[in-house]
Amino acid sequence: MEALTISWIGALAGLAIAIILILRKLNPVYSLFLGAIVGALIGGANLEETVNILVDGTQSVMGTVLRVLAAGVLAGVMMESGAAETIAQAIVRKFGGSKAILALALATMIITAVGVFIPVAVLIVAPIALSVGNKMGISKLALLLALSGGGKAGNIISPNPNTIAAARGFDLDLSNVMLAGVIPAICGLIVTVIVASMLKNKGVMVTDQEADQGEVDTSQYPPLGKAIVAPLVAIILLMINPIGSIAGIEALSAFKVDAMYILPIAGIIGMLAMGQGRNIVQYSTAGLNKMTATVLILVGAGGIAGLISASDLSGQVVGLIEASGISGTFLAPIAGILMAAATASTSTGVILATGSFGDAILNMGTAPLAAAVMVHTGATVIDSLPQGNYFHVSADSMKMTIRQRMGVIPYEAIVGGTMAIVATLLYGFIL
Repeated sequence: MEALTISWIGALAGLAIAIILILRKLNPVYSLFLGAIVGALIGGANLEETVNILVDGTQSVMGTVLRVLAAGVLAGVMMESGAAETIAQAIVRKFGGSKAILALALATMIITAVGVFIPVAVLIVAPIALSVGNKMGISKLALLLALSGGGKAGNIISPNPNTIAAARGFDLDLSNVMLAGVIPAICGLIVTVIVASMLKNKGVMVTDQEADQGEVDTSQYPPLGKAIVAPLVAIILLMINPIGSIAGIEALSAFKVDAMYILPIAGIIGMLAMGQGRNIVQYSTAGLNKMTATVLILVGAGGIAGLISASDLSGQVVGLIEASGISGTFLAPIAGILMAAATASTSTGVILATGSFGDAILNMGTAPLAAAVMVHTGATVIDSLPQGNYFHVSADSMKMTIRQRMGVIPYEAIVGGTMAIVATLLYGFIL
């Protein structure tokens, strides 16, 4: 039986409908499903074929969903125990007020890198940022850019849903994708600090009242030595295989344990180190609850990715790239940029980009690891638009109006764009 090919017009219409419905405040999962259904029907599928397209699409993300759910244990431990807050406070204290912007960006980067979602990482560091910003006379614009830019840098080297999606999209080990993102992430951090430092006197300042509301009681948090156990165990276990491969040590390179096992194990070891073994059910349940919304959106994204995959849209895009004469290598970052912008989500954007354009990207001659890193960094460029939850969470955490929050987006795009350019040059042309 010949495979059904949907018209690219239906795919674009479905994606547009999903975006419009998300902007109209309909639940994102239903928006994505409705967009996929209407797009498939517009593209020429009948009712039965439309169901098959959605089922195939959602089945394609199940591997990612399993690993995201497993990551919930580590995320729950870091958030519920206060370990993430301990790490953030320690970094800011270490650098002092004179290097406040670097300290805030680095704190958010590290917390995101160890498995905390970027919106949660910003929520954790925001009270510290408000207090520091008030004392040092740093504007909210510069403060949020420091948090958001640092979070973006940490997000591309983390065991978070977006990195898991990038790895699964190209059948790679999570640790390899995390490691490949290190150089772009460092460049992103540097640009964040430079641009935020230039903006520290621009925009609205933090009031005394906002700074007082930002004070956090740290008396119940674990000490730093215990707080870093869970992320340290996760990083060590995840990096054994790639380090062994790089160093040519067969015993280490033979250590192939999936992140689905490593992340929960690291979380449990961290809990025990902090003397919180009795809270294993509470912390893991909290982590699972944090992951539920992400998992549902991933399933919805799988549906619309199924629509785009079943269409000839990727072929049309490839045709445009070939006709324009630019290198096919650029398809990977472009796909990441466009899909993340459409959904205002890094992880959803990566799912759509890999599911819809993955084969086309590889057919252009791009290596899987290069493709994963370029799609992943591309998805960080304009992923903080108002139709996504990160925009509103970050605005609320920094006591900013919608207009003030909109003003941060171009600077966030500079950070994400830097990481995408570095990744494209490094993996698309140099290595």
